Amino acid sequence: MSETTEQMQTVARLWQEHRHASFPDSLRSAKFAGMYVWPLDLYTAGCVLHWLDNGCTLDSEDCRIVQSCIEDLARVIPEIIEPAAAEYCQRLHQLAVLVAGDPSHAT
Repeated sequence: MSETTEQMQTVARLWQEHRHASFPDSLRSAKFAGMYVWPLDLYTAGCVLHWLDNGCTLDSEDCRIVQSCIEDLARVIPEIIEPAAAEYCQRLHQLAVLVAGDPSHAT
């Protein structure tokens, strides 16, 4: 199996999990590292959908957005104490890293 096929399967599996997970109540209005999580969820989801719909590629704007989400999630995750909320954000971070194609940010 090629690396791209494996990456696509991993993203598809994680995306399926993420889509079926409820956004944790503890993340709805709380700020972590000075920012809300819901926009990171929204922007990352958009990039994942574009990546899946465009043959595993992102345009330059999506690349910029997903890189920003990776950096912001890396700052947010250590501040989240609720396990389910942390798991939700870690999965989101992993998705962002996979679609960005940058294993140096893997969790």
